[in-house]
Amino acid sequence: MENDFQRAVRIQQRIKELATFSDLSHFTSRGFGTKAFKDCSDKIAYWMQEAKLDTRIDRIGNVRGKLKSNNQQAKTLVIGSYFDSAAHCGDYEGILGILMGLEIIKNIQDKNILLPFHIEIIAFCEKEGARFNIPFLGSRVVSGFFKNELLKAKDQDGEILEEVLLFLNPDNTSIEADAISPQDWLGYFEINIEEEQVLYEKNIPVGIVSAIAGQKSIEIEFTGRAGHAGTEPMNMRRDALCAAAKFISGVEKYASKGKRNMVATIGKINIPDAASNVIPGKVSCTLDIRAEDEELLSAAYEDINALCEKICDKRNIYFEWKLMSEIEPVACSKKFRKLLSNSVSEKNIDVVSLVSGVGSDAIMISKVAPVAMLFVKCFKGINSHSTGRVEDYDIATALGIAHHFIQQITVALKK
Repeated sequence: MENDFQRAVRIQQRIKELATFSDLSHFTSRGFGTKAFKDCSDKIAYWMQEAKLDTRIDRIGNVRGKLKSNNQQAKTLVIGSYFDSAAHCGDYEGILGILMGLEIIKNIQDKNILLPFHIEIIAFCEKEGARFNIPFLGSRVVSGFFKNELLKAKDQDGEILEEVLLFLNPDNTSIEADAISPQDWLGYFEINIEEEQVLYEKNIPVGIVSAIAGQKSIEIEFTGRAGHAGTEPMNMRRDALCAAAKFISGVEKYASKGKRNMVATIGKINIPDAASNVIPGKVSCTLDIRAEDEELLSAAYEDINALCEKICDKRNIYFEWKLMSEIEPVACSKKFRKLLSNSVSEKNIDVVSLVSGVGSDAIMISKVAPVAMLFVKCFKGINSHSTGRVEDYDIATALGIAHHFIQQITVALKK
C-alpha cells in the first residue's frame, strides 16, 4: 500500500504534466474554453475514470468524479479546486487541490473504507472569470446560483458563452440539472497553496483558513482638460493624470494604516491617446479593496470614495466612480475548522489560522453548505511558473491531515 510521500511524488509528476497544457509557452495559462483548457479537462477526467469514479464533464465545463456511498440517500462532501489559469499563475495554484482530492479518494479505496457520505471531486472551471468577466462560473452552477441570462455574455472578441459551452460539451441538458441541491450538501473542502509568506516564514507546512476576504472592484475615470505641454501654464492646468497620481498615492497611504488586514490596490491605469507633449485630459484606473470584515470593507469603500472626491474638487477634475463587482467576506465553518485543527495537532504541527485574500469557489458554495480550506506552504508564497514550488514533504503532510479530517467527519456522522 502506498504511503503519502509516494502519493506526493505522483502529484508532482501530474502537476508537471498538466503544466504542459498551456496557451502560452513562458508561463502556465489556460483560458476558459481554449484548446489547452480542453486538453487539461480531458486529462483530469481520464485520471478520475482511472480511479473508477463516476466521471463526467458537466454543461459548464466542470470535471466531476464521484465516489458513491452504499447509502444512496447520503449527503455529498465536495472536494474541489479549479483548473483554469489566469496570466502569470503558476503550476500549483488550483491544480494541487484537484490532484490531492484524487489521492484522498485513492487512500479511501486502498483501505476499503466505507463512507456514510458521497465524495465528489470537482475540478471547477472559470474561477478567475478572465474571459467573460464572470468569476466562479463553475461553482455558480454547482451551488445553484447560475442565471440563464449569463449564457448571452460575450468575451472581448464577441464570442458568446453559450457557443463556447457547445464546444466544450455538445450535450444540451439544462445547466440547472448540474447543481447539487442544498439539502444534499454535507460540505465543501478545498486545498490550495498559500499565496503569502506566513507559512514559509514560520516553516509550517499547512495553515487553516478562517475566512475569505470580501472584495469590491471599482473603475474610476478622471476627466480634466487636455492641453499642450509647452503652452499651458502650470497654475491653469486641469491635469487628469496628476489627479489620478495623487489619488493612487492617497489610496496606498490609507491602506497602509494597518486596519485589520484591509488592502487596496490600483491594478491598471489607462491614458487614452497619450503623448509626451500633451497634458492628459482623461485617465482611468481600477481599484481593488479587500477585507475579511464587511463593516471594514464598506467603510474603506466610502472613505476612499471621499478621498477621490476631495482630490478632484481641489484640482477641478470631474470623476466617475463605477462599482464593477463586489463579494461579501465568507467565514469558514467553525465545526470543520475544529476538525482540521484536531487533524493538524495530531501531526504535532502548530495550528496557524489564516485569512485568504484570494477569491475561492468556496465563496459561492458557502451560500448552500459549510466550507473548509487548508493552505499548503509554498516557496516564499510565490505563485509563478518559474519559481513557484511546493515540497513533497508539505504535500505528504497535507494529505495525512486530509485523511484524518475525512475520518473525523465519518466518526461525527456516526455518532
